[in-house]
Amino acid sequence: MKMLITGGAGFIGSHLCDKYTREGYTVICLDNFMNGDLKNIRRLLDYRNFKLIKGDVRDYDLLDKVMRDVDVVFHLAAQIHVDRSYIEPRLTYDVNVMGTQNILEVARLYDARKVIHASTSEVYGSAQYAPIDEKHPLNAPHPYGASKIAADRMCYSYSRTYGMNISIVRLFNIFGPRQRDVGYGGVISIFTRRVLNGVPPIIYGDGRQTRDYTYIGDAVRAYDAILKHDEPLTEPVNFGSGQEVSIIDLANMIIEFSGKAGEIKPIHVEPRIGEVNRLIADASRARELLGWKPEYDFQKGLREFVQWYRNYGLEERIKL
Repeated sequence: MKMLITGGAGFIGSHLCDKYTREGYTVICLDNFMNGDLKNIRRLLDYRNFKLIKGDVRDYDLLDKVMRDVDVVFHLAAQIHVDRSYIEPRLTYDVNVMGTQNILEVARLYDARKVIHASTSEVYGSAQYAPIDEKHPLNAPHPYGASKIAADRMCYSYSRTYGMNISIVRLFNIFGPRQRDVGYGGVISIFTRRVLNGVPPIIYGDGRQTRDYTYIGDAVRAYDAILKHDEPLTEPVNFGSGQEVSIIDLANMIIEFSGKAGEIKPIHVEPRIGEVNRLIADASRARELLGWKPEYDFQKGLREFVQWYRNYGLEERIKL
């Protein structure tokens, strides 16, 4: 099997590249390095069945060349950051909607067997009921979430119109090794960087807003379950831990696991515009259809991440 992984040098994409390259698949990693990092996939460059292409999903002609004999597409390339979407809404739309349309159109032309599209729990907005199942209204309050809703509907329309095998994966707040810790990085990696550097984590608002955090290993298993599922999945599938964690509790756990309890306390600032107040997944459909359930306990995964970050080398990180 030959597969294309867009955004393959990023956080989740690089873990997929690792898995499938080492399992012997022919893997093409496409990344424009907007979010990706060469360090994430450098070790794979020695494998004969791995190929790195620097390019952009907005480049239709490039996709037309790359995808002619591809069997499966993992489409993870995106402008993934909520804050950046406020500043650059047009970029967010171009990458997330038009880039997705390019992938789908070329996959249609060359009869790709399967497209697995990375959606996000951010499409739901704050929970109107909990836990959130796939029938929950799509109420994203920011341009990022709106762009992902549009991309999801594009996938659905190609599936229904052209009979394509397209799966929509809705992951809830993935964390783990290789997650960015600067700029628009994930909150767990940013908090960990600050605490290990002796700097308080910054919380927007009172910190009572909640998220459902899922470890990267469980996310990779989710994608693999979709890949190996024979029947088309025309409706989105949630993947999450089902455990609700407040931001203030998260910050305090990172302080404790970093050995900084009693030395550092979180700082509270004004709430962000469009802040989602509550997210928690109902992943029962993933369990029933795919036999998937999370294996990593949140606190265990968080401890391992803090230790990984400590071992990775704080001296190499970008200054605060």
